[in-house]
Amino acid sequence: MTDKTLRIGILHYSCPPVIGGVEEILSLQAFSFHRMGHSVSVLAGMGEVYTKEFPVHIKPVLGSKNAQIIKAHEECKKGDKSSLEKPTNRIYRILKDWSRELDVVLAHNVLHMPFNLPLTLALHRLADSKNCPVIVSWAHDSPYFQASPPKYLDSPPWLVLKYPHPNIHHVTVSESRMELFEKHFGETSWKVIHNGIDPARFFYLDAKSVRLSEELDLFNRDLVVVQPSRITPRKNLELSLHIIRGIKLLGHNVLFMLTGAYDPHEERAVAYYRRLRYWIDELELQDNIAVLAEYRFCDRKKLVPNRIFIRDLYLMADLLLMTSTDEGFGLPLLEAGLIKLPIACSKIAPFEEIGEGICFFGLEEPPLTIAGRIMEYLARTDTHKMFRNVMHKYVWDVVCKKDVLPFLREVTAQTTID
Repeated sequence: MTDKTLRIGILHYSCPPVIGGVEEILSLQAFSFHRMGHSVSVLAGMGEVYTKEFPVHIKPVLGSKNAQIIKAHEECKKGDKSSLEKPTNRIYRILKDWSRELDVVLAHNVLHMPFNLPLTLALHRLADSKNCPVIVSWAHDSPYFQASPPKYLDSPPWLVLKYPHPNIHHVTVSESRMELFEKHFGETSWKVIHNGIDPARFFYLDAKSVRLSEELDLFNRDLVVVQPSRITPRKNLELSLHIIRGIKLLGHNVLFMLTGAYDPHEERAVAYYRRLRYWIDELELQDNIAVLAEYRFCDRKKLVPNRIFIRDLYLMADLLLMTSTDEGFGLPLLEAGLIKLPIACSKIAPFEEIGEGICFFGLEEPPLTIAGRIMEYLARTDTHKMFRNVMHKYVWDVVCKKDVLPFLREVTAQTTID
């Protein structure tokens, strides 16, 4: 199956800055597809042109609160089905013009919710037309799941919300939702694709942080460890390297990010840094260690860390590791504690004074023993398990690469073959 560029349309009653779960998913999908090089176009009834990165079209008649649509609904409920004809024709022309150059349309909720029946009918008509794009119903909910749905929904033309169109593909967002759709909607085939989250947007990550996370494959790691220490002997960084090797030997895809710099004009600092580089090579940790003071992006631009960047590393990490033999205080422990980041550190007086509920280890303990203790500590830390579960399965870019894009290529390829 070729990784061709897709032309993707995303449709809903509303888009940002309107606040809602579906609006958030629509926005996340659009930005993910755009970042991956696909052509994106958003069409909605309410909202604003919230980005210049791809086209966003606002057509009020597609909204759930449009006066013309509300009036047509009221008349239809009184028995005048012809009231739907004019808005349906108008919306069909909008959809036809918008989708002319698209490969696929992702229609969020509008094929199953009763908030704009002319839009639903127009989409069915589009699915019947020649040379139309593939239409995917991305279904989050249905009024038929209610214990006592409104009675008008059990009569035509509202039943179109319950009986899916044979030319339309159907996606829903969870196994439990699929069970409900199969129970109420008959034999239609459903594909489950979970919703996701964008850490960069959620955490307001700096552009440098996002770029680094992509180049180091940070979100797909089993464990990300950060140590915001200057490269100096009292930080005992060689122990950190051996602990990371121990974690790797235990079978984990670990990434260790060392943030601090060293003074290139100080002979002892340079010698210490060279010794660390020796241990990184000797322990075969080249793919597991990122010394950010010397890091260059793929385009050879040098990374210049700042306070925002260091904050981002805390937010993206699973663990703060501190192996110091001597400290005056221990500010990184407070920073990590502030965001509930698990901490493993050497058992020295300043750390013991301020650390509580964290993983302490003795400086004389073997690195593999310390590695095992850290992994046991993380296994007992529920926030870590949930954090890594989200990163592995529910980051939108991961969901798009693993599930959404293969599915869209499959359904568009079927249309090409047909």
